[in-house]
Amino acid sequence: MPLPRWALALANNAGLAGGTGASLATVDCLPNLNERTLVAEAQAGNRAAFEELVHRYDRDVLRLALNLMKRPEDARDVYQEAFLKVYRNLHRFRFECSFYTWLYRIVTNVCLDQLRRRQARPEDQAPESNSGNHEEGITDFFERQREHRPTLDPERQLFGKEIQARIASAMERLSPRERIVFELKHYQGLKLRAIGDALGTTEETVKNSLFRATRKLRSQLGGLR
Repeated sequence: MPLPRWALALANNAGLAGGTGASLATVDCLPNLNERTLVAEAQAGNRAAFEELVHRYDRDVLRLALNLMKRPEDARDVYQEAFLKVYRNLHRFRFECSFYTWLYRIVTNVCLDQLRRRQARPEDQAPESNSGNHEEGITDFFERQREHRPTLDPERQLFGKEIQARIASAMERLSPRERIVFELKHYQGLKLRAIGDALGTTEETVKNSLFRATRKLRSQLGGLR
């Protein structure tokens, strides 16, 4: 999904520092540039360099947005808003972290804002399910999910869909920050320190959010086998 031209045009009003004349790289060589040089080119006003950055990371951004938001229309909004923020603020990037980390921080902040707005709208809340009392021994549920394999058995497929629906419903009940931390850890595979960098917080704060998220999910999903 390329960044729409209208988005680039809008962003240009707040655009990058410098002008296109400051750029030394040609369009042909842009794909061969390392990240730091490419960012510097984009900061100098090279529009093609920025478009190359979008091309390099747009799939990762869209995948992250889809994983966090679950709804394609919301993920599309996050995608566009995040890249607009990147374009408008690229001149402030000082290479104190990797561009990828900085980009993740913007995307996760946009997702947090969207999830908080969604949580404030009752019509967007997940339907209530019967949580009931769950038996002990539920702490192994998440470990067991790693052992599941795709199957052609229709009954198993249906059961898998039911599990996915239960998990999605449970995820909706987490706070926006808990949900993002859990998604980044278990679905994106990020380390706690990397999640902290992406969210602009400490590793200890991330660990606490992950603990709360896991405890809530296990409470709601403990009956699954």
